[in-house]
Amino acid sequence: MKAFVVERYGKDGLRAADVPEPTVGDGDVLVRVSATSINPLDKMVRNGEFKRLLKYKLPFVLGHDVAGIVTQVGSAVRDLTVGDEVYARPRDLQIGGFAEFIAIDQDDVSPKPESLTLSEAAAVPLVALAAWQILVNRAHVMPGQKVLIHAGAGGLGSTVIQLAKHLGATVATTTNSHTEKLVRSLGADIVVDYTKEDFSQVLSGYDLVLDSLGGANLEKSLTVLKPGGLAIGVAGPPDAGFARQLDAPSVMGVVMNVLSRKVRKQAKALGVRYQFFFMQANGSQLRELGALYDNGRLRPVIDRTFPFDRTLEAMAYVEQGRTTAGKVVISMAPDDE
Repeated sequence: MKAFVVERYGKDGLRAADVPEPTVGDGDVLVRVSATSINPLDKMVRNGEFKRLLKYKLPFVLGHDVAGIVTQVGSAVRDLTVGDEVYARPRDLQIGGFAEFIAIDQDDVSPKPESLTLSEAAAVPLVALAAWQILVNRAHVMPGQKVLIHAGAGGLGSTVIQLAKHLGATVATTTNSHTEKLVRSLGADIVVDYTKEDFSQVLSGYDLVLDSLGGANLEKSLTVLKPGGLAIGVAGPPDAGFARQLDAPSVMGVVMNVLSRKVRKQAKALGVRYQFFFMQANGSQLRELGALYDNGRLRPVIDRTFPFDRTLEAMAYVEQGRTTAGKVVISMAPDDE
């Protein structure tokens, strides 16, 4: 089958290749990929940023989002049958959405939302799961709380805005003038144009901040939290909780704590908290999220669709910052752009 594989770690390490079709285990489903999408995590994995924690065997197929049709099921598979239209974020070490076929553990797979096309569904799994796990599982967001979401027009930010609003939060976000109308349509109550204002000078008393930028932006984010508030970073720095999540050796937890020492110390001095977040595959959560897409509470935001044979161009498009809003989708249909 045709696929795009990481041959070596680094910016130029991804290439087109012919590889064997995946082997289907007893608990797996084989999915003919209809569409996939690009996430910042694809670049990070390709570049080897997690190679000490996620030990992929080179070469491996890249791609963390999948939507497609089940063509084969393992002997132990429940609730999924050949012909089902599904979507998934395959678990770490079993990724491979940039290919014609992928074998996915049944626990990571869900029927796709009926209201979405396969191309639309491909934009959903990773960001929707991240939004759910941040807001529901980690932060336990309640009605009336105040949530600040940085980069609200992005793939993750646009999803978190919608889910936070659904949960009853007051939502602030940072973006620019080109996407202010979009983020307001998604549910943002307060919009800070980062090209004109410093969010840390105009916002205060927040229960939760989601930071996807890191560095100075994360440090300033700590100052807008109320006492006891939580800043969650998806761009780093990682902490010991991340190492535990990946079942890494204890020494890696020590390393992660060293990397995040500065920001954790700053948070403690302000009476707030910092945690790193790395999402996990979860098919049952995708079923719950699918219902929210079908009842109109959530909708995907798609910037552009590329055909599969232009996957490298699509990756470059995202890396060059040319995305205006939402996700870039890769479709197996050559005329789907």
